[in-house]
Amino acid sequence: MSLPEEIIAQKRDGRALSHEEIRFWIEGVVSGDFLDYQSAALLMAIFLKGMDAEETAFLTEEMMHSGEVISLDEISLPKVDKHSTGGVGDKVSLILAPLAASVGLCVPMISGRGLGHTGGTLDKLESIPGFRTDLTIRSYRRQLESLGVAMVGQTEDFVPADKKLYALRDVTATVESLPLICASIMSKKLAEGIDSLVLDVKFGKGAFMKQKDDAIALAEAMVAIGRKMGKPTRAILTAMDQPLGCSVGNALEVIEVIECLQGRGPADVMEVTMTLTAHMMICAGVVNNLNEAFPFLQEKISSGAALDKFREIIKEQGGDEGVIDDYSRFPLAEHIVEVRAVQSGYVNEVNALEVGIISLKLGAGRSSIEESIDPAVGVSDLVKVGSKIEEGEVICRLHGNDGCFLAVVSEEIQSAFVIGEERKALLPLIHGVVIGESFD
Repeated sequence: MSLPEEIIAQKRDGRALSHEEIRFWIEGVVSGDFLDYQSAALLMAIFLKGMDAEETAFLTEEMMHSGEVISLDEISLPKVDKHSTGGVGDKVSLILAPLAASVGLCVPMISGRGLGHTGGTLDKLESIPGFRTDLTIRSYRRQLESLGVAMVGQTEDFVPADKKLYALRDVTATVESLPLICASIMSKKLAEGIDSLVLDVKFGKGAFMKQKDDAIALAEAMVAIGRKMGKPTRAILTAMDQPLGCSVGNALEVIEVIECLQGRGPADVMEVTMTLTAHMMICAGVVNNLNEAFPFLQEKISSGAALDKFREIIKEQGGDEGVIDDYSRFPLAEHIVEVRAVQSGYVNEVNALEVGIISLKLGAGRSSIEESIDPAVGVSDLVKVGSKIEEGEVICRLHGNDGCFLAVVSEEIQSAFVIGEERKALLPLIHGVVIGESFD
């Protein structure tokens, strides 16, 4: 067996690592035998020299098996999950999970927390008073059997190699490595006990991947891993130049989720949600194409079945289900400041990154995983690109608990809005799908 320094040198020199060498590394990461500074050196070597498709698949497999791999064989329903690469205002998981469960899918959703300007599913759910995301694996299985859906966080025994390596990547400037991103995402998803997976790969100003070509490369790599691991996987490419929906911030986004489940949500949120859920149905073999799926999904929204499922999730996980009927039960910010347009015209840009950073400054996000967040703060009532606006009209509202700071931030956020005399053509929200070996 190679020594750690030999493995590091091999990758430093651009040579591929064998499955056995990758297994030795990941086992050493978990046991502590492969020291942090050695792993940091190997991560940088991977960042600089890359990994081929086979190496990336081996890394994913070994990370997946570094802890408990959940078996859900006792559940007969097709088990399908969705993962998003993250964006500003992306609350799709909270709508999609109950919607998918209401059409007969089992959705075993293990999610993460937000970091930086993009929000996390767990943080949004925990803005519901009493909601618990720290279920044991036993409780997770039981809820999947009874409700067909659970929305929880990682346990200590779930893919522990990823926790250690992600922390090292964060402090060694190796987060952007494509094979490391793929292995991190896919190892966690494939350990959930799923049969198939749908990915929402975002690109644009408010996304991790800024360029479409980079997003396509990431999507193709993750789909290839899923296929190699025997799990049908497809990736949908979606734009993230303006925030998704009209609210950014944890409690504010859950309120928007409830509006969506009541059939009153923003069109862009519903377009992404319906498309991703429809692809989940196709993966599960419930329908053959999108046109078959959409009427089923619309009926579950119209009838209230999807909202009822969300209510069940909240109740089962200890949350206050009364928030669905009374938004005042959410944590609310002490101050709300209206931001008004400085000129008339058409909204030609709402910079997602700038809005996300403002939300982060207000306390809705965290710069490091140890920081706490304020569930009440954020941005609401964002105007959408293409809207006609008059000077003095409200273009968004800021929610915060520091009135003096809000006045400063209200000036800063003006730069996120570009208003012109002519309306620019609206770009599509959904740009294509990766199913096999290429982007369509």
